[in-house]
Amino acid sequence: MKQKFDIITSTCVPLPLENVDTDQIIPARFLKATTREEKFFGDNLFRDWRYRPDGTLNPDFVLNNPTYGGQILVAGKNFGSGSSREHAAWAIAGYGFRVVISSFFADIHKNNELNNFVLPVVVSEQFLQELFASIQADPKMEVEVNLPAQTVTNKATGRSEHFEINAYKKHCLMNGLDDIDFLVENKARIEAYEQKARG
Repeated sequence: MKQKFDIITSTCVPLPLENVDTDQIIPARFLKATTREEKFFGDNLFRDWRYRPDGTLNPDFVLNNPTYGGQILVAGKNFGSGSSREHAAWAIAGYGFRVVISSFFADIHKNNELNNFVLPVVVSEQFLQELFASIQADPKMEVEVNLPAQTVTNKATGRSEHFEINAYKKHCLMNGLDDIDFLVENKARIEAYEQKARG
């Protein structure tokens, strides 16, 4: 979903597992879907962890625990490894997450998140573990993600870290633009450049 991104302050969903791959985020069988409907993919985010084989909810999985909620997913190191399927980012966005925080992302998945208006925030391993500890101590604690300033703040401790983001992707997120929107926005400048190049 195209949404302008500025500052998000939210409670968090903790997923303290390392090496969560894209097949765990959205199982391969859903790649055959003929829809791009966000709700469909959101409903099947972490499908094999959220549901038992008989289709009933797994009460032990964090997304089924009413204690936790919010627009920020805090995940363990090496999030989004495995195949390059964009469906994984569709599922994260479709569920309603606006931000994923981890100490390391697989590059392709990181770019897929950015292209689908989900902000991947890379923090130090120490800061990540502090976030997990704060969420465990108080599931209602909030994290502030400030895209203009490129900072993430643990509001339980007051500690902040700076995160990196490509300047182009930052502009697109802050203005709610995908790649095509950006080109359309700059159509006049592109045409002027082409005219000048033709001389």
